[in-house]
Amino acid sequence: MTSTPAFPSSPDQHLMRESTRATLRVQSRMLAATRAFLTGRGFQELLPPVIGPVTDPGIRGSKQVDVDFYGHKYKLMTSAILYKQASLLAFDKIFYIAPNVRLEPLETAVTHRHLAEFHQIDVEIRDARREDAMEVAEQLVAHVVDDVVRGLPGDLELLGRDTDAFREVVQGLFGRTTHKEATADLVALGHPQDPGAEIDWQGEEIISAKSSRPFFVVDYPKGSRGFYDREDPEQPGVLRNFDLIAPEGYGELASGSEREHDYAALVTRMRETGENPAKYGWYLDLARRGIPASSGFGIGLERFTRYVAGRTAAWEASAYPKVPGVVSA
Repeated sequence: MTSTPAFPSSPDQHLMRESTRATLRVQSRMLAATRAFLTGRGFQELLPPVIGPVTDPGIRGSKQVDVDFYGHKYKLMTSAILYKQASLLAFDKIFYIAPNVRLEPLETAVTHRHLAEFHQIDVEIRDARREDAMEVAEQLVAHVVDDVVRGLPGDLELLGRDTDAFREVVQGLFGRTTHKEATADLVALGHPQDPGAEIDWQGEEIISAKSSRPFFVVDYPKGSRGFYDREDPEQPGVLRNFDLIAPEGYGELASGSEREHDYAALVTRMRETGENPAKYGWYLDLARRGIPASSGFGIGLERFTRYVAGRTAAWEASAYPKVPGVVSA
């Protein structure tokens, strides 16, 4: 990774840096490659909502933002997951390039991976299993990285990015481990990872730094993720989900799962995770009438760009970055 410049005091200070311009050219190429890959495989792009009566509750300690919508309390989207499931009533395979706002805890300002405002490549596939979504995520990442390496060698050289680091990526040689195995590995290394929780930010960086290629972490324990992650019927207490971790210490790129879609199971899971089902009226009404089984994932665009461009912090991959706790344009 390159060294991190000081956070800009004004937009022009950031935008006029040659490293910023090169990073944003890389990001633009990544978006074009993403759209070409997904539309070429029959995915329909839709525009997601920016506000709604409810949003994804599984946002790992961050706060939601309320807005007044004609006298009703609406939320800025933290994730479009519920709308992705609903969209499969119209199309079998969909994707969004979705804006998200999450007021992350102040301590995340030093992780280099968190932004209060970011974008996500959201993908959802009707009647798909977790492994189907993982295969699409793997192929998508490999395709996008290969396209940038072939198309923008000058920008990667300017950024000091070693393209040899992508050799295994473009070949689709991704690793795989379970949450249980990753937790045991961290404990053996002296990191106090809770086996019943998501891998914490420091732990994520540790296992990421040990790897030379991206890898999936699967089978998170029930209770560590949102109500929409489907429990494995053959392994009670284990979720049919995954994270995709970048190598070299860059950390999580994507998160996904098989989705729970049964009305009764959703209500039960909501209550188990401390959510009030009454908040999710429109969504549960759809589930009662029948929403499709599906699997999907979301890739953080700024995190993905940071990895491909070799930047130190995710804010360097945003034209107008919003870092937790820092007031900026």
